[in-house]
Amino acid sequence: MSISFDFRGKSVLVTGASSGIGQGVAAAFARAGADLTILSDTDGIHAAAAAMHGRAKAIKCDISDASAVTAALANIERVDILVNNAGLEKPTPLSGTNPNGDATFERVMAINVNGTRNVTDTLINRIPDGGRIIITASIWAKTAVGGFSAYVASKHANVGLMRTWAQELGPRGIRVNAICPGWVKTGPAMASLSELATTSGTTEDGLLADVMSAQAIHGLMTPEDMADTYLFLASDGGHNITGQAINVDRGEVMS
Repeated sequence: MSISFDFRGKSVLVTGASSGIGQGVAAAFARAGADLTILSDTDGIHAAAAAMHGRAKAIKCDISDASAVTAALANIERVDILVNNAGLEKPTPLSGTNPNGDATFERVMAINVNGTRNVTDTLINRIPDGGRIIITASIWAKTAVGGFSAYVASKHANVGLMRTWAQELGPRGIRVNAICPGWVKTGPAMASLSELATTSGTTEDGLLADVMSAQAIHGLMTPEDMADTYLFLASDGGHNITGQAINVDRGEVMS
């Protein structure tokens, strides 16, 4: 059961909200009364907004394109809470046999790192003193797995951006934190599970069982399971929290 939060009168923007964690988090803010804008580079962003029954405005934009971000966000006057959730998760092994390897690596970094910076830099003067910035990182920002160098590196970079911005924006009272999800049942996560199973010579069910066994509390999370942590950090309850990378992973990575 979700905790009760009230974000009436707050302007919230969530990137990567057409599906997965972003959509779950955006829907939670909508239910809590926020003035919500959701953004994605897919047409699914409009369906996601429609599913929120008029509680969200949809913007389609590729955040890796700085000029496109500037244009797409030009009419937004204020953002009290910015959730930098958009990300791309693709395998990038050092096999030497993938003709698209360089392009995939660059695309992952362009969205996950450059895109996060593009959105934040575009909006930073429209985030009031005392605002919130939350970045979706990953438990792979604190560890690593073979074959996903771009994604892992980008999530380590997300934590670096968060820590830097927390220092930089602290004098304005802007709290900046990252959330590091563990295994959540989303399309990209399940695709990664399949890739890892293939490369390790096991089955998806077998690999998922291994993942569950590493958790203190066993179970595959859903996007809705993630939402309360985002809302807490954005609320008055998160007033004294900044510069933190908070795991939400059922105890898989303890730090």
